[in-house]
Amino acid sequence: MEDEIIQFRDFSFRYASQKEPTLKHINLTIRRGEKILLLGPSGSGKSTLANCMNGLIPESYPGEITGNCKIAGISLREGTVLKLSRLVGTVLQDSDAQFVGLSVGEDIAFSLENRNVPRKNMLWMVKKAAEKVGIASLLNHLPYNLSGGQKQKAALAGVLHEKVDILLFDEPLASLDPKAGMDTIDLIDQLHRDLGVTVVIVEHRLEDVLYRSVDRIILLDDGQIAASGTPDEILSSSVLQKHGIREPLYLSAIKDIGGGLRQRKHLSNLDSINLEPYRSAFVNFSKNYPVRKYPAAGKPLIELENVDFSYGDEPVLKNISLTIRQGERIALIGENGAGKSTLAKLICGVIRPRRGKIRIDGKDSLPMSIQELARKIGFVMQDPNQMLVKDIVQNEVRLALELRKYDEKTISRETEIVLKLTGLYPMRHWPIGALSYGQRKRVTIASILVLRPQCMILDEPTAGQDYAHYTEIMEFIQKLNDSLGMTVIFITHDMHLALEYTDRALVLSGGRLIGDGPVYGILSNDRMIEKASLKKTSIFLLAQKLGLDPPSFAEKFVTFERERRRDKISE
Repeated sequence: MEDEIIQFRDFSFRYASQKEPTLKHINLTIRRGEKILLLGPSGSGKSTLANCMNGLIPESYPGEITGNCKIAGISLREGTVLKLSRLVGTVLQDSDAQFVGLSVGEDIAFSLENRNVPRKNMLWMVKKAAEKVGIASLLNHLPYNLSGGQKQKAALAGVLHEKVDILLFDEPLASLDPKAGMDTIDLIDQLHRDLGVTVVIVEHRLEDVLYRSVDRIILLDDGQIAASGTPDEILSSSVLQKHGIREPLYLSAIKDIGGGLRQRKHLSNLDSINLEPYRSAFVNFSKNYPVRKYPAAGKPLIELENVDFSYGDEPVLKNISLTIRQGERIALIGENGAGKSTLAKLICGVIRPRRGKIRIDGKDSLPMSIQELARKIGFVMQDPNQMLVKDIVQNEVRLALELRKYDEKTISRETEIVLKLTGLYPMRHWPIGALSYGQRKRVTIASILVLRPQCMILDEPTAGQDYAHYTEIMEFIQKLNDSLGMTVIFITHDMHLALEYTDRALVLSGGRLIGDGPVYGILSNDRMIEKASLKKTSIFLLAQKLGLDPPSFAEKFVTFERERRRDKISE
């Protein structure tokens, strides 16, 4: 039919390097103008299915196809990346991998240059595309110097020239702060309405995508379509829990505390849910559930005193003073470009302050080498590709132990423990190049965890991770904190991670420390949230609507959920 823009009929695909197919007997129809969320755990086949839609399979990723696939009437067997790129605009998860120009304007113009568009027309078209996504003032900037949200917009502007029929977004929220994530979802929604295009969003963060409505959710698992339906149909069923997908927090609270759902419609919007039937259950829970007890922090481990840092003439951090103690669990939060990663690099000694002092375990860090500091502070970078040096997963994880001349028995034992705890053991012999972005993140975390440092700083540790692997990694890090007293600092845009796995929040904005205190108080502070481009989670909003104290209720609910999960694991 004419309105069927994407068609898969009994479609299977096996990569040339693998024995088993990644996609198995896919039957799927997407109609013109639909807005689709493609959901699923890591390794479910989401990215592979997306790469079939834009033609990267089989041209760039060869393999065996069975069945049929048509994109806007073009058979996947006959189409080319060039031909399909004029129909399907793709915005990659890793925006840096998509840039080819030395300036934002040059990058946006790339496809126009390939088509020999006259310069006069090209300048007008570039300006128009930049205005459409809100970055017209950044055309002369270097793409790699943009914030995460600005990079997404630049990449998106570059695919709008072709008047594409389909816009495909591969995990557009993975590296964005909460406010930038909301802006991105707003922009996608606006383009969907204004251009009338078909939109396919591949994403883990269900609740964040549902900030604006979608027509349908398609759930993949093990290379097959596990479910397909409207948001209400998916949210009111048990299919998300069955396949390891985190449902919206307010729905979890209603189901687990409120006694179960009493309505089946308008579930993707908290404002549309009648909360009166649940009120008494929530009030009783809030009154009677015990308050969480926090262990006492140890001696000072990291101390910063009046620290400034600049890249060239541009100040990045200004007059930072703080103390982090042994055993603390800290969320370092704030908008993209606030200085969070720079602060972490200063603590690790990768860069040095222009002014002020940094003490590690009571000693001035300035005379200490990076290798000396690495024995105390482990740093897992945001971009896994900047850390990986070996070709095979197992070899990467054991590298740090080999460099420190551990005996082979210890290396093998510690490597196996960490591979199993991070869910990488089945992939231990895989080449790094065959891993997804999320799987590479896990490898970098494992390569630092194997050293058991006194403090570990993790820059966006769960970006690109499904809920099952997210939980595995975070629970393992929590065990290190509990058993070894390891200090853990998470640089994160995931507000629920901050609530669930940290006790204290440090908030940066414009290079200054604007907040330092208990995480539940910080993340319920409207002024702080607005100033630092954060987002109040739906569990706070639910408490507000019920007339409960948001910080107290959120803390009790998160504790309750963790205890329930641990009980299920022990069973």
